[in-house]
Amino acid sequence: MFGGGNLGNDGCLEAVVAYLRERHPDAELACLCSGPEVVSARFGIRATPLYWYSERERRPVLPVRVGLKAVGKVRDALRLVRWVRRQDVVLVPGTGILENTLPLRPWGFPFSVFLLGLSGRLAGTKVAMINVGANTVEQRSLRSLFRWAARLVHYRSFRDQLSRDAVLAMGVGGADEVYPDLAFALPVPPAEAEPGTVGVGLMDFHGGTGERHRAEDIHTSYVEGMKQLVRRLLAEGRRVRLLTGDEPDQGVVAEIVEDVRARSDLDPSALVFEPVATVGELMAQIAGLDAVVATRYHNVLCSLKLAKPTVAVCYSAKGERLMAEMGLGEYCQDARAVDVDLLVEQLHEVERRAERIRPVLAERAAVNAAALDHQYEVLSSTLLGAPVPAAAPAGRAS
Repeated sequence: MFGGGNLGNDGCLEAVVAYLRERHPDAELACLCSGPEVVSARFGIRATPLYWYSERERRPVLPVRVGLKAVGKVRDALRLVRWVRRQDVVLVPGTGILENTLPLRPWGFPFSVFLLGLSGRLAGTKVAMINVGANTVEQRSLRSLFRWAARLVHYRSFRDQLSRDAVLAMGVGGADEVYPDLAFALPVPPAEAEPGTVGVGLMDFHGGTGERHRAEDIHTSYVEGMKQLVRRLLAEGRRVRLLTGDEPDQGVVAEIVEDVRARSDLDPSALVFEPVATVGELMAQIAGLDAVVATRYHNVLCSLKLAKPTVAVCYSAKGERLMAEMGLGEYCQDARAVDVDLLVEQLHEVERRAERIRPVLAERAAVNAAALDHQYEVLSSTLLGAPVPAAAPAGRAS
């Protein structure tokens, strides 16, 4: 799902492209993805669309739309098999490819993931899932597709122990490794300081796959909580920068901006939002902030990587796990039931503890970067014929 507007996904691709170009400069790169034009323009590699049919581009009448989708499923399956056969190695870098923390239909993306692994086995192409995310899946059809997708690949590693445990619970064994999220390998960009500014990371959140029956209630509650948070911060005299991680999040931004402008007691000029197109641009914004309250996983991760005092409004267990691993496990909340008073209290507390928190975060981010450097050696030896690496550095996640 690269090139589709999700900065976290694209950041994982960016990290692996950089690794390949540095250590395997003769490799010919190609990408199968949802946004091929964006990927080709940004990374200068050949990109093929994952799906022949897209609802965002076609709006025919219902019977025609159903027919086109049916034809598209067959075409997409054949195209994916042919594409895999043309590759020597297929890498799936990062992302929550085995998760259903956001709404999914089994015969959409999950089926494509299963077919990717199956195609690799049939064609003799090595397929690897690198530092991917997974979670416990209750829906039987989804769980079956994810289980077989994980079984069929040549190599697996996970971005946290939670993901590895979830795949083990699906019945997929093996000596899989746990490494940090690939975003920890990305360079830190230069940035301008914004003294006194708090970042508020927003998400177009409607719950997960099993919560469709109350998706609108979840969304309304979440947005109202974030509106109240922004109002409270502005009323304290703080400057607030809104952060996003996916294109749909900008609808939530618009609601909050409109809410602030409608209130005569607040200064709308103290509320800042500038759209970003890459994780690097996002990190440049975060680097100038005093502290961050964020929802999207990669908003939280980038804040921690940059050693910012952070409070996470979590939509799944992976956010809580990340915060705990970085030493801030007590500064989390559930995005489904935001307690604004507690959120403000948590923010004030991490800011008071900032001088102690920052060195710890910086040290753990450095350990994670070293672990990823070791994994690149593992990938090179396992998939690309390079010499076998030495032992992993001390402190690597496992």
